[in-house]
Amino acid sequence: MEAEAIARKWGSSIGFIVPKEIIEKEKIRPNSKVLFEIIKVTDISDTFGKLKRKASGQKFKDSARKGWENA
Repeated sequence: MEAEAIARKWGSSIGFIVPKEIIEKEKIRPNSKVLFEIIKVTDISDTFGKLKRKASGQKFKDSARKGWENA
């Protein structure tokens, strides 16, 4: 089963709230031991603003398009 959650500050830790539907379906009770996989979702738009390059964004796009006119 897959669900999405937002990490929240909880004292000196970080916690996740599991949706009620999953708790009920999986019959999770207090002190239940569960195994979960973490896949961090990132916004790559932040990365592009931090990349250092000599050419402007438009020049970069123009150079990437070279050779595609005849394809």
